[in-house]
Amino acid sequence: MGRGVAPCYLCGGGCHFLFERTSLCLPSVFLPVSVPCRLSSAAMVPVLPKRRRAQVGSPAGATASSAEPSARFPGVAIYLAEPRMGRSRRAFLTRLALSKGFRVLDEYSSEVTHVVMEQTSAVEAVCWQERKAVAALSDWTLSKLVNMSWFTESMAAGQPVPVECWHLLEVSRPSKGVPSPAWVPAYACQRLTPLTHHNTSLSEALETLAEAAGFEGSEGRLLSFRKAASVLKALPSPIIALRQLQGLPHFGEHSSRVIQEMLENGVCEEVERVQHSERYQTMKLFTQIFGVGVKTADRWYQEGLRTLDDLLKQPQKLTQQQKAAPPRPEHPSAAAGRGGSAADGGGGCGAGPARCHCHADWWLPEGLILYHLYQHNHYGDPAYPARQNSTMDTFEKSFCIFCLPQPPGAAVEGPQRPCRAWKAVRVDLVVTPVSQFPFALLGWTGSKHFERELRWFSRKEKGLWLNSHGLFDPEQKKFFHVTSEEDIFRHLGLEYIPPEQRNA
Repeated sequence: MGRGVAPCYLCGGGCHFLFERTSLCLPSVFLPVSVPCRLSSAAMVPVLPKRRRAQVGSPAGATASSAEPSARFPGVAIYLAEPRMGRSRRAFLTRLALSKGFRVLDEYSSEVTHVVMEQTSAVEAVCWQERKAVAALSDWTLSKLVNMSWFTESMAAGQPVPVECWHLLEVSRPSKGVPSPAWVPAYACQRLTPLTHHNTSLSEALETLAEAAGFEGSEGRLLSFRKAASVLKALPSPIIALRQLQGLPHFGEHSSRVIQEMLENGVCEEVERVQHSERYQTMKLFTQIFGVGVKTADRWYQEGLRTLDDLLKQPQKLTQQQKAAPPRPEHPSAAAGRGGSAADGGGGCGAGPARCHCHADWWLPEGLILYHLYQHNHYGDPAYPARQNSTMDTFEKSFCIFCLPQPPGAAVEGPQRPCRAWKAVRVDLVVTPVSQFPFALLGWTGSKHFERELRWFSRKEKGLWLNSHGLFDPEQKKFFHVTSEEDIFRHLGLEYIPPEQRNA
C-alpha cells in the first residue's frame, strides 16, 4: 500500500485528495480515504488546467491514455461519455478499466471502438453528439454506442466481451429499456438450470461468498447465497439493472447489494477481498484434495499449513485415501476429483499403482487402482423407514481412484516440467437393485443444491420422504413403485427436468 497526492477529480480545481492503494478492490484502483487534504505547501502539487496538464504529462495530449504501456487489448479503445455519468464516476471507471489493461481515451477520436454511455438512450446520445459539434465525430456510427452493461461485463471478464444486442443503444426502439422482472419458482427442482447461462459473473460472485461462508461454518449464509446464485442461473436473460431482481425469490439485502455493485462497477469489493484472502485460498486448495473436508482443512490451516508443499512435508497428517492421489504441488488444481469428477492434470502415488482388488463379485484389473474402499449394502436395516429423509444411501459401493492415461496432447506441461503419463481420476461404482435404480439415478445426477432442494420440496410441499432408495409416504406407510425418473417427478407433481438441466 502507498500514499500519494493526486488532483481532485470531483471539481478539477486546486484542492487535493489523499489516495491509498488498497487490496480490497483492484490492485491499481485508487480510492479516496480522506477529505481534501491539508498538506504543507511543500507537499502540494500545483493543479494545471486540463489542456495544459495533458500537454505537460505527455506529448500525446488528450490521447495519452492510449499509450499506456500496460494496455492488454490495443485493438480496443474506450471512450466514457459523461452526460449522465458524472466526472467523479467517470474517473473511477477510467481507473478501473486501466487496471484491467484497457485503453481509455480522454477525448473522442477515430481510434475509439466503444463509446460507453450510462442511463442514456440512443436518441439522447445522438443529441449530445450533435451538441459537441466536433467534425471528427462525423464517422461515429451507432454500432459504437453501448450501454454500461457491456463495460461491467468486460470488467468482470477481464477482457472485452462481444457486443450483444442488449449492449447496444438502439434508436429504433428507445422505449424498450430494461427488461421487466422475470418470474421463477422458489425451488430449484421446479426450474430448468442449464450449465451455461446469462449471468455467469453474477452467480460466481455469490457462489464465492457461499463457499467462504461454508469455510467459516455459517450454513445459513451459505444456503442464502447459493439459493440466490441458483435463481440467477435459471433466468432467461441477463440482469442489467437491479430492478430486475424485484419479485425473485431468495434475494435478500446482502445478495442484492452484491449484485448492485457488480452491475455498477463490474466487480464487488467484498468478493475481491474474499478471493484474495489467505484463508479462503488455503481452504479452497485443501478441500480440493480427495477425502479432505472443511474441518480437516481448517485444522491444517490452524496448524500453520498453507501450501501443498507444507502438507506433503508432513505425510503423517494424510489418511490412506489422501496419500493415494495427493495433488502435485506445481499444479494445485490437479487434486483428485471429488464426487465422481475427474482430476485435471494428474495426481500421483509415490508407491505406484496398486494391485487388483476383488470384493464379493467385484473385480478390478491390476494396474488400474490407486485407491479402493468397499462398502457393503446396508439396505434392509430395520431403522430404514425412519431415515427416509436422509441424504445418504446404503448401496453397495466401491470408492476408487483410477490410474488412467493422459489424453493425447497432454504429455508435456512445459519444457522444465514433464507431465505424468497417467492421471488420477475419482470414480464411484454403485450397485443398485432394479427396483431402486430410478431413485439412485436421480439421487446421483444433478448438483448438490438441486438434490437438496428436491428432497426439501418432497418433505415440505408433499409430505413425502425421498432419497436414493425410494419415495416413502410416512402417513400411509408405503413406498411408491416407479420404473423411471419421470415417474418420480410425476408423483411429486413436478415437471420432468432432464439431467443436463439440473445445474442449480
